[in-house]
Amino acid sequence: DAGMKVIVSTGDKDMAQLVNEQVTLVNTMSGETLDSEGVAAKFGVRPDQIRDYLALMGDKVDNVPGVEKCGPKTAVKWLEQYGSLEGVMANAAEIKGKVGENLQAALPRLPLSYELVTIKTDLDLHGELSDGLDSLRRQTPKWSQLAVEFKRLNFRTWLKEAEERLHETAQGDDLFGNLDIGEQAALAAEMPSEHIITQAEAPAKLDYQAITTEAQFAALLSKLAAAHTIGLDTETTSLDAMNAQLVGISIAFAAGEAVYIPVGHTPATAPDQLAWEDVLGRLKPFLESETLHKIGQNLKYDQHVFANYEIALKGISGDAMLASYIVESHLGHGLDELAERWLGLETVTYESLCGKGAKAISFADVALEQATEYACQDADFALRIENHLVKQMDDKQRDIYQNMELPVAQVLFEMERTGVQIDKAELAAQSHELGRRLLELEQQAYAAAGQPFNLNSPKQLQEILFGKMGIPTKGLKKTASGGVSTNEAVLEQLAADFPLPKIILENRGLAKLKSTYTDKLPEMVNPRTGRVHTTYAQAVAITGRLASNNPNLQNIPIRTEEGRKVRRAFNAPAGSVIVSADYSQIE
Repeated sequence: DAGMKVIVSTGDKDMAQLVNEQVTLVNTMSGETLDSEGVAAKFGVRPDQIRDYLALMGDKVDNVPGVEKCGPKTAVKWLEQYGSLEGVMANAAEIKGKVGENLQAALPRLPLSYELVTIKTDLDLHGELSDGLDSLRRQTPKWSQLAVEFKRLNFRTWLKEAEERLHETAQGDDLFGNLDIGEQAALAAEMPSEHIITQAEAPAKLDYQAITTEAQFAALLSKLAAAHTIGLDTETTSLDAMNAQLVGISIAFAAGEAVYIPVGHTPATAPDQLAWEDVLGRLKPFLESETLHKIGQNLKYDQHVFANYEIALKGISGDAMLASYIVESHLGHGLDELAERWLGLETVTYESLCGKGAKAISFADVALEQATEYACQDADFALRIENHLVKQMDDKQRDIYQNMELPVAQVLFEMERTGVQIDKAELAAQSHELGRRLLELEQQAYAAAGQPFNLNSPKQLQEILFGKMGIPTKGLKKTASGGVSTNEAVLEQLAADFPLPKIILENRGLAKLKSTYTDKLPEMVNPRTGRVHTTYAQAVAITGRLASNNPNLQNIPIRTEEGRKVRRAFNAPAGSVIVSADYSQIE
């Protein structure tokens, strides 16, 4: 009514009913533009007939009842003949055959179908918008308010832009470095107060030092004897907690105050380090003390590392990773991210010290000065961040943290440490059988294709299916380069009509089963325990569920007979049984 030209960006066919001289649809995913002529060319009906067209066909996804067996061709034919849904309904008796019977049976519900597919265009915008459509026009950004929101939502690039704009307008060169909570609240006056983000206070200076002499270590033990709470972290040789060996231990006593005790560095990087047997022997009473509270980052890992040395880490009272999971489960919980988010600091990263890939070095080869800064920072930051996050929690969150997540972490530690018993001989037999079956499927695929080819080559499969065999490609998913995809979804579509796609799908399923489970699981048995030890990740799924990895024991397949056989390889020791428990989806 205001005379504006309107572009609706959508791929939704229902929106075609809005098209007229002023309204055009644009599908940015496909590059398609639909004006009135475009709608008629695509659907076979005018924009003003789209509602009639949709009502006749119905839509199972949107639960819109239509005329059974009435597809696009039938709907177009009827509308060409009778002009509108009303015309079709008025002449229903003239339409013979099964489709005519279906139409007559649908007559009582067609008015409802028409109503359901109709997009409402009679809303009172002036009742909702103070200045009518002018309220929707883009206005000058409120950079101060946006900066607070960008900080909360972790939009780093946009936050930088907002701070630059604020600086240009003399509102401050670093919004979060220079403003206290009251000033932040004033800037974000229109926002709910719970959205205001604060950062932990930084210490005036850092006091990080390496412990390499007996005098330093004796002083550390005295300090531990008087301490109530410490930050704790370990540096190791591996991410595999069950096999990781200690390289060093870091302990933080307060913000900015921490020490690093090297115990497994190479002589070249730490020639004066103390003997690890002596260090661990004298630290053990403190590490096993229930009254000396320990805070860290994913302390379940450190528990395993100390357990490898027959030290039972106790007194765990906080974990920055779990605290972050409680406060903001939708974000990342790595220490580097947390430090940037809550301390406004960049960390020394592991990769910056050790590199990555083939050229990576062990932490034991990192120079002591650099190792000390990195390790002390980990213990210090974990202590600071956990303390700050607990202050952000409400009573319910604090209850879940203290009485759910932290105790559950101890249960998961015991589960991981105990491990899962598997029958290696059973898996070996299954692996052999899968290998034999894969060879059979390969020969079947060659016969169906009329030639040998690499079953794992998407390009070769594409050439055979859509080139040599001439399978129609209309409606099939395309790859980024424009070719027809041969992914699982496409092969599932084709498997109903063509034998080769069905053979390829079965081959892929069995090959994955063999490589992921029957071949790999026996290799993951710990030689010391004779069991497989997975990691139960507690702070991954937003829903609160656990995730199992290295290996993933939650996704052992059960849809196929071969998949169900894999589960047979998981057995209980003599005198025990395996119990399975589940519950309906209550969340």
